[in-house]
Amino acid sequence: MTSQLAPATTAAATPVSYAPELRVFVFALFFIFGGITSLNDVIIPKLKGLFTLKYAEVMLVQSAFFAAYFIVSLPAAALLRRIGYMRTAAAGLMLMMLGCLLFIPASRAGLFPLFLGALFVLAAGITTVQVVANPLVSMLGRPQTAHSRLTFAQAFNSAGTTLFPYVGSLLILKGALANQSASTLIGPALNAYRATESIAISHTYLGLAAALFALSVLVWLSRRRLHEQPAPHVPFLRAFGLLRQLRFAYGTLGIFLYVGAEVSIGSLIVSFLMQPTVMGLGPRDAGAHIPFYWGGAMVGRFIGAGLLKMISPGKVLAAAAGMALLLLLIAANVGGPVAGWALLSVGLCNSIMFPTIFSLACEGLGVRAPEGSGILCVAIVGGAIVPLLTGGSADHWGLSAALVVPAVCYLGILGFGWMARKPSAALLIPTTA
Repeated sequence: MTSQLAPATTAAATPVSYAPELRVFVFALFFIFGGITSLNDVIIPKLKGLFTLKYAEVMLVQSAFFAAYFIVSLPAAALLRRIGYMRTAAAGLMLMMLGCLLFIPASRAGLFPLFLGALFVLAAGITTVQVVANPLVSMLGRPQTAHSRLTFAQAFNSAGTTLFPYVGSLLILKGALANQSASTLIGPALNAYRATESIAISHTYLGLAAALFALSVLVWLSRRRLHEQPAPHVPFLRAFGLLRQLRFAYGTLGIFLYVGAEVSIGSLIVSFLMQPTVMGLGPRDAGAHIPFYWGGAMVGRFIGAGLLKMISPGKVLAAAAGMALLLLLIAANVGGPVAGWALLSVGLCNSIMFPTIFSLACEGLGVRAPEGSGILCVAIVGGAIVPLLTGGSADHWGLSAALVVPAVCYLGILGFGWMARKPSAALLIPTTA
């Protein structure tokens, strides 16, 4: 998950002058917050086993995480206008570090609500960093090639989402007490088991905290390399006025649907592949397949960066959503490895969706780009709501039937792509509104 901003952020509207070497920091930010977000797909099966949770209950992991986007996005945008890009990025990285450190007391206590709290703090930091990265990455080139550039930048995010789950599955899904199960223990024995088994989680996030601290120091030391103009003061809730424009409003819904679908599928991959009717894999082997889902998105983004230069972004988006629908139908109705690989292949279709929806929604925002970024980041709360619906469906009707929930999301995205297949001056928003 994951974001950029629009080609409408033109040079004339850009509030900063940038140094080319800042691209390294921007790509590093996308890599690390994408990777950390994808680790949720690894800790979900781990926590489900530790706390003997239903699918709807364990999806609270995603709800706690993505609720931060709904709560923090607009305050982060306000902070960005107040203290600038680099300082806000450093603050977000430090907040991410704090969230990682909170996994230590959560693991020692062996309490599920503490894990949810740590995830929320971590996601609050990620949200802050994304609100910075979204408009900043669009300023690193000509607005005419923004669709392509933003998709290329997203590939670094996908590199993180591909690498982190593989390493995370090796570190987190191992079992120190493989001959025991939480469902067979009670009282102090159960508490001790949970504390022991969750040590791998705390150690993994402790290593991430160290990396985040180093990156935040580098960003802070580089803060003066970005020469920013003071941003005008605007009312906190003015950004919601952008929703009066049909394209931006539908694009905001598209972000909600896309993130919800992507997160739902990623959260269920391990459990789906472990089913005897699909692949019958063990937890670690199933977890090792997650990189195929996110890796497909990475490969697709490099391909899409070139494709979007030749074909209307709206048409590419509609085609990708249609293909995702087809693959979900196969995964839900065909058993065996074919179903498993069909679900994993949805990642390839996801590749261009987020940056394309984001940029199509924001065409014409100009100097209101930071406001649009804040609103669209709020819409990432779809990752908190849609997985709950998917998890509840899985509890009642099974994992295959639950795939209808993300399928409906992709249908909505297809509609947005078709509507936005042609640019229209009538959709542009006055920058003085």
